[in-house]
Amino acid sequence: MSRRGESVPFAFLADAERFRSNIAPPPPPQRSAAQRAGSALFGLTVVAGLVGSLLLGLPALDPEQQTPQHGHTAAESR
Repeated sequence: MSRRGESVPFAFLADAERFRSNIAPPPPPQRSAAQRAGSALFGLTVVAGLVGSLLLGLPALDPEQQTPQHGHTAAESR
């Protein structure tokens, strides 16, 4: 019985990894100026929100500006 040189019955499946398609995907559609402006405005809104929350939150994190808590002073006056 003669044996052929193929290692698997379907050699084209084993060799499929070597071949690539010559068909390129279509380029993405061009975005309009309004879409680009909307994306920029959304990004600026997110950045402004983060900066604003940081600026408003920093005074609360300052240890010298903290006032004593009411529960603590009430417990000392007993």
